[in-house]
Amino acid sequence: MDRHLFLFGGGPPFTSRLSKKFAELVSTRTGKVSLLILERANWQDYMPKYTNTLTEHGIREFQYIPLPTISAAVASKLLQNSSGIIIGGGNTELYAEFIVKTPISTVLKEQFSVGVPIAGFSAGALICMDKCIVSAKDNVDQVFKYQAGLGLLKDTVIAVHFSEWLDESHLRKAVTIFQPSLNFGIDEGTGMYFYNDKLLETDGNGVYHLKNNQLEKIETKL
Repeated sequence: MDRHLFLFGGGPPFTSRLSKKFAELVSTRTGKVSLLILERANWQDYMPKYTNTLTEHGIREFQYIPLPTISAAVASKLLQNSSGIIIGGGNTELYAEFIVKTPISTVLKEQFSVGVPIAGFSAGALICMDKCIVSAKDNVDQVFKYQAGLGLLKDTVIAVHFSEWLDESHLRKAVTIFQPSLNFGIDEGTGMYFYNDKLLETDGNGVYHLKNNQLEKIETKL
């Protein structure tokens, strides 16, 4: 089954072209689009930032899964009936704690493997990797951290909020430690679309990678 992964370097909304692509994929499936997020004050008011661009493309059915208020067991059942899944942004370490380290991770992997498109924003993108690498600018200890991710995309490391956080040194450290086949720094307002583990399209402000120890901007369009 074809696999579809969307990674965004900041918070919502979807970028223009990738919103259309995600909506096209969702429209061929049954079920609702699930928004898997960490609950915080007034979280409901923030949800239109994720959904508005999709409704413009005809997607109308959404279900919200705020963690940890909704248990992992209930969340897993909801995710099993999803036409698409969005993993929100926020505290990366908490996203890993409430998703990667729970039964939710198994359901996400299963859904991904049968063709359900998954989109991750910032923290949501980071936990999709085989190695969830957290910038020193993204944790209270202010140190480089890493832990297991969902493994939806392997042998690849990413850095989010890349230009905004001036995080080239963070990406270089990740590449030095893990020696991945691929590496990407993703700006805010920027998305990447992977089809069966292959990068097909970028959309937005900027995506960068280290090649022969030099930082290069890349651009891929369908």
